Amino acid sequence: MQGTPRKLRSWLVGWLYLIALVHLLVSLTLTWAGHSGLLDHYLSTLESAFWPGAAPPPAREQQIWWIALFGATLQSYSIFMLALVHLGNRLRAPMAWAGIGAGVLLWAPQDMLISARHEIWSHLGADLVALLVLLPPLLWLYWHDRASNLQEPAP
Repeated sequence: MQGTPRKLRSWLVGWLYLIALVHLLVSLTLTWAGHSGLLDHYLSTLESAFWPGAAPPPAREQQIWWIALFGATLQSYSIFMLALVHLGNRLRAPMAWAGIGAGVLLWAPQDMLISARHEIWSHLGADLVALLVLLPPLLWLYWHDRASNLQEPAP
């Protein structure tokens, strides 16, 4: 029975590493692919919430600029997440899992509310997926590492 929680813990930590790396790849794309055409459909979806037809070229340029800035910010978030996952894994530190979880719980409701106000439903869907793939592993790791730390004798 002891091997099962250990395997699950290892799998969940690997899952969180993967999610942090995906965040990093997506954020690099957001920063550098604005003029490549790769984001055109996404940009059109966002623009349709604010413009009845095609957005004027200066508005598109501004949108690409904002998304590039967001991508750069998300890059730092990805590195912080990678560091917290590493520290949580190596030190079996419940606070690392709680820190990531707190960040997700601070971000998601605000992002969802702002997106809903402008009827950008794809963001709500992405936010819900993020909550579903992040919170259960973070909660399990928090409680598992907390219980493990409580069972160890003090030095």
